[in-house]
Amino acid sequence: MTDRTASLLARSRSLLAIAAAVLLMVATAHRAWPQAASPPPPAPQQAEPQPLPETAPRKENPGLINEIGKLLPTLKSPKETIDDAADALSRLAKSPGVKGRVICPAAPNGAPDCKAAADKLCQGNGFKEGNSLDVDTTRSCSARSLLSGRKPDESECRTETWVTRAVCQ
Repeated sequence: MTDRTASLLARSRSLLAIAAAVLLMVATAHRAWPQAASPPPPAPQQAEPQPLPETAPRKENPGLINEIGKLLPTLKSPKETIDDAADALSRLAKSPGVKGRVICPAAPNGAPDCKAAADKLCQGNGFKEGNSLDVDTTRSCSARSLLSGRKPDESECRTETWVTRAVCQ
């Protein structure tokens, strides 16, 4: 569980570092190196009053930095990221977990379907569905190949995956 928390915090830190670097580049590029010279302001006309600088729409800078900024998703603050992680961990801690041993059936693509096994484990304990928390993988070979005294062929053995613990809802 602590490995998952550390991984989540490491990802949050790396996203924060990337966001800070991009924001620093945008702020520095805008001030230090203008990307296009702005045209001289038009001569004031007597009939129209000019808008105040606060109400005038901000000119968009069509440079590379601006385009990169448009592509980036809006990032959460570190506090929001940590709060979200804390909420997820508290929900996980409150969820009832069950222990058992249910084999993961083979999916149509040949991979083990541990979601079905976790659901079966949780349903056997009175819950509706579940997600696997721990799995165990074993290699099963036929008794004949093991008793023959030789190393069994791959065709005589199969890999089985078992759900041993699940979080249920």
